[in-house]
Amino acid sequence: MPNPFIQANTNGRLHPASEPSIPPLNRGFLYGDAIYEVWRTYGGVIFAWEEHWERLGKSASALHMVLNFRKDHVLSEIRRTVSAYRSIVGGSGELYIRFQVTRGAGAIGLDIALADKADFVMLVQPCPEIPPAVASAGLRLSVATSLRRNPVQSLDPSWKTGNYLNNLLCLREARARGADDVLILNLAGEVTEASVANVMFARGGHLVTPPLSSGILGGITRSVVLKEVAAAAGLTCAEEIVLPSDFPSMDECFLLSTTKDIVPVGEIDGIRFKLGITSAAMRLKAAFAHAASDYAAAHPELAL
Repeated sequence: MPNPFIQANTNGRLHPASEPSIPPLNRGFLYGDAIYEVWRTYGGVIFAWEEHWERLGKSASALHMVLNFRKDHVLSEIRRTVSAYRSIVGGSGELYIRFQVTRGAGAIGLDIALADKADFVMLVQPCPEIPPAVASAGLRLSVATSLRRNPVQSLDPSWKTGNYLNNLLCLREARARGADDVLILNLAGEVTEASVANVMFARGGHLVTPPLSSGILGGITRSVVLKEVAAAAGLTCAEEIVLPSDFPSMDECFLLSTTKDIVPVGEIDGIRFKLGITSAAMRLKAAFAHAASDYAAAHPELAL
């Protein structure tokens, strides 16, 4: 089966994503010297536009990267890119929008003073859907044993950078054991997150998720659940340190991400969790869908 078409936009130039667009001296390519955000649409409206933009700014600040793009200009480029995508693919399905910024290009060397100016690559494709088999049976996770999550004092996981080697290698280990995704521990042995998603557990009617201090990305979906969606679903929710030894006492487990919101987990290394339409995960997913619908209705200016 051929790969689906992905529309790209490099510094304002529209082109297929299969076409090369950055110079070999680009620092994102050479050193992973880049940051990014991913938005998705609900009802054709960009969800959590401000929250993702704010996190992009925090990542840039942490890397001492100067962004030379205004927010309104980026939104305009998203509209151009989506329009180009629709003109080729058609349809009106929900979209995935990736905005990656690199420090630019320049002479070879790690010194950031060698970079010229920040540039961007934008990608638009269909928003991934959860396969029916995953929705019913849940994901299979495995805890990484050969590597740990980057410590906060090193490459802080709260910075959404273009460097994903830690996640990639941990995922490779879990996939080699037949799992769908990985759970990564920090140096203290605490649960942090999956390869590209936050993790949450349910015990009774209470939800728990690892705290930011354990060394995780502050996910937007995670934040929305903590602030409003859990209560709307009739569930209490808190940040708590989670250890692998806690897994048997948990009733449920699920992952949280921008593109797939809430995805149920069926097992972690053979420990099984509750699934089904009456589960906390499905109640939460329904409440999140209502919140996303309300957001779309309240933000017609973000319709694509």
